[in-house]
Amino acid sequence: MAQDVLSRYLFEDLSVRGELVQLDKSYQEIISSKEYPAPIQNLLGELLVATTLLTATLKFEGSITLQLQGDGPVSLAVINGDNDQKVRGVARWEGDIPSDATFHQLIGKGQLVITISPDKGERYQGVVGLEGDDLAKVLENYFIRSEQLKTRLWIRLGQQNGAPHAAGMLLQVIPDGTGTADDFEHLEQLTDTVKNEELFTLEANELLYRLYNQETVNLFEPQPVTFHCGCSRERSGSAILTVAKEEVYDILATEGTISLHCDYCGTDYSFDENQVSDLYSQAGQGNKTIH
Repeated sequence: MAQDVLSRYLFEDLSVRGELVQLDKSYQEIISSKEYPAPIQNLLGELLVATTLLTATLKFEGSITLQLQGDGPVSLAVINGDNDQKVRGVARWEGDIPSDATFHQLIGKGQLVITISPDKGERYQGVVGLEGDDLAKVLENYFIRSEQLKTRLWIRLGQQNGAPHAAGMLLQVIPDGTGTADDFEHLEQLTDTVKNEELFTLEANELLYRLYNQETVNLFEPQPVTFHCGCSRERSGSAILTVAKEEVYDILATEGTISLHCDYCGTDYSFDENQVSDLYSQAGQGNKTIH
């Protein structure tokens, strides 16, 4: 069974590139950090698949963040991924979420913010209207309008062996001027036949052969996808030092400890009075005793 991998491929005789991503553990870790209702789990899965497919288009070291914002029950849903395919994500919501809630019912009136952050160079941010029935259509419209590139995305979510899985495919015209609309439409029709079970269980070479056995496909070495939060006790301590010292000691006097919660992975970091004093000491700010 394919697990947490991104595969890139090219059609040798057609000016079209493709990507295939298959996710299980990374997706499961993201949705296990909170008790997300099923529709929000699916929304995060869609964002995860889309972000992973888009990071594969990066030609530099950096990251892409897809962030849905709206006035619906889900005020925020965000996934971040980088060129090493390290991913993380979180969603915030209020109230009861109907089990059959649609994409637009979850987000309401809102927008998709796409942030591209090179490690070296200027950050780019695009704001996209939510035109389309689902996230895939929203992104396809984005590529047509901003990149002038014909692009199709397939995003599939479901259960396999009792566990949630997410997978997806992308086809995109290579802007070399030699591709035709007929070529792309032909490949679209073939890709439309892909089944969820195939996406969740087959290795890339077998899946691509089933879909495109009459085409010459060059499949590149797969890239692993991993959940990576990046939080740590050290970073949490640094965050405490950004808060006014008086406020920090007021919290300690009231609560006994200061606790920070990571929304991305669900980890809690707690600091008592002695540990906070050590933070200030290490930062060269001296100690303070509570009276």
